[in-house]
Amino acid sequence: MAVAEDAEQESVPQKKKVASDEEKRRKKIVPGSLMKALMRPGGGDSTPADGDQVIFHCTVRTLDGVVVESTRSESGGKGIPTRHVLGKSKMILGLLEGIPTMLKGEVAMFKMKSEMHYGEDDCPVSVSDSFPKDTELHFETELIDFFKVKVISEDLGVVKKVIDEGQGWESPREPYEVKAWISAKSGDGKLILSHTHGEPFFFTFGKCEVPKGLEMGIGTMSRGEKAIFYVNRQYLTQSPFMPTVEGFDEVHFEVELVHFIQVRDMLGDGRLIKRRIRDGRGEFPMDCPLQDSLLRVHYKGMLLNEEKTVFYDTKVDNNGEPLEFSSGEGLVPEGLEMCVRLMLPGEIALVTCPPDYAYDKFPRPANVPEGAHIQWEIELLDFEMPKDWTGMNFRGIMEDVEKTKGTGNRLFKEGKFELAKAKYEKVLREFNHVNPQDDEEGKEFLNTRNLLHLNVAACFLKMGECRKSIEACNKVLDANPVHVKALYRRGMAYMSAGDFEEARSDFNKMISIDKSSEPNARAALLKVKQKEQDIERKARKQFKGLFDRKPGEIADAGINDKEDRISGENHENGDQDDSDTDKEDEFHGPAAAPPRTSFLSQLWPTGTRLFTALGLQRCTIL
Repeated sequence: MAVAEDAEQESVPQKKKVASDEEKRRKKIVPGSLMKALMRPGGGDSTPADGDQVIFHCTVRTLDGVVVESTRSESGGKGIPTRHVLGKSKMILGLLEGIPTMLKGEVAMFKMKSEMHYGEDDCPVSVSDSFPKDTELHFETELIDFFKVKVISEDLGVVKKVIDEGQGWESPREPYEVKAWISAKSGDGKLILSHTHGEPFFFTFGKCEVPKGLEMGIGTMSRGEKAIFYVNRQYLTQSPFMPTVEGFDEVHFEVELVHFIQVRDMLGDGRLIKRRIRDGRGEFPMDCPLQDSLLRVHYKGMLLNEEKTVFYDTKVDNNGEPLEFSSGEGLVPEGLEMCVRLMLPGEIALVTCPPDYAYDKFPRPANVPEGAHIQWEIELLDFEMPKDWTGMNFRGIMEDVEKTKGTGNRLFKEGKFELAKAKYEKVLREFNHVNPQDDEEGKEFLNTRNLLHLNVAACFLKMGECRKSIEACNKVLDANPVHVKALYRRGMAYMSAGDFEEARSDFNKMISIDKSSEPNARAALLKVKQKEQDIERKARKQFKGLFDRKPGEIADAGINDKEDRISGENHENGDQDDSDTDKEDEFHGPAAAPPRTSFLSQLWPTGTRLFTALGLQRCTIL
């Protein structure tokens, strides 16, 4: 049996490894086409490998000693050594094979036949037409240095060599504010400029205040890191740091990232900006109060006027006591809470906030005018995370659930449907890890989960997202098709979406399942009928006289728009109650009625029925 299994395993075809382009090129090498002569030994015992950047001078000569090209100034070159990243750069085959055999500081002569240099078929490196690529040549090569690098740009226009590792993982990005010691040298080692004394160079990320390649490189650094960036010409853009870039084929920037200030564009449109002015404790964002938490903050609120008028300061107006509030409950302006969620304990941040995220949609202090832009200076003292259900017994978990559900119900009654939905959904996510121990606990668990799904459905309905409300109801009905409250809520969602047949079906099913639900179901069926009649009446007015008119004439529309609007408003007011069969979770209060679906979306099915009744299967309006 074992032999049969071994034979079966051997018969499984092995997946062939796809050869790289370099491996395919190496297979074409003919013995004797590449010869190496050592001219000066190097030092050490290590040689370059894939991922290393190699820096070398190279002079190409014909067999009779005529110089064809060179990187050396004494041989007619620019004096700038060549840089390649092994395994990444496009290189002639002879150097691709030869350089990995060299030691640092070594000088070697490579004798190459044409197929080993630019005469290779499909050579990836181009050369001028005057270059003798069909002849055998000598390549005198000096390996100056090699080291591991990080490729910043795919075209190798920006390459990074790390000198000293930094601290943490966070790197600057737009629109962070950066302080760094920076010096710049040309490719041949001449100093161009230096900011290594006095104050570090300060710039704002993303504002073109340093060359593009340098900014790309600094965007990979962590605080305290030292690195050298090798930047090619195409990434040398003019900037306040380096006004002149003409004449440089490449520049080497040596950078020490001293500090950066986290600046966040919270909305992505420049209106809500959080600027960290003192670092906090811990690692961002792992140690931030991203989840709903109990927060303690000091803050000072200022108007963005010339005087920077202070309208509230917890240290002055609250007897020195911090503000304590629970996030996710709409207890502070939205802009303030969004920023505090991205703060570390002990951090101080300066927040600039537009009116719609400050006090235009929140109870406004008496000394804050309407439409005012606000600036808050916020210090997050500490925060308390919500209870972890790990290790809690079922009763303790359910008590915590009731508190969260109660908060959601309060938010719903206040018309904060998005926040209420978030509370219900949070509990539903945590419910995935709850395991009832007996039938009684299982029944309580299922009932609570169903109520939470239906509360989510109610939130979606109030937010005008009828289809999502239906999906939430289906999560209950898939497990229990005779759940009366779920049928009622789904029927209301269908009715709001204009799906009257589906709504009628759910309400009729309620009556057949539970006679006690008949009054609510009958009232809902009446609403369906009223809505349907209202839409059909509007449709008849819309199409009235349509077929009595001459080509080119348009039927009158909107003659009784005012009457229609009043009628529609009456029906909407009738729908607002949305009473449930389970009074425990019935929602009332100042919440607005769900937005109506568009008239045209409801008009088409009725219009189709009218055309059919008139015996017209197709109609063209001229």
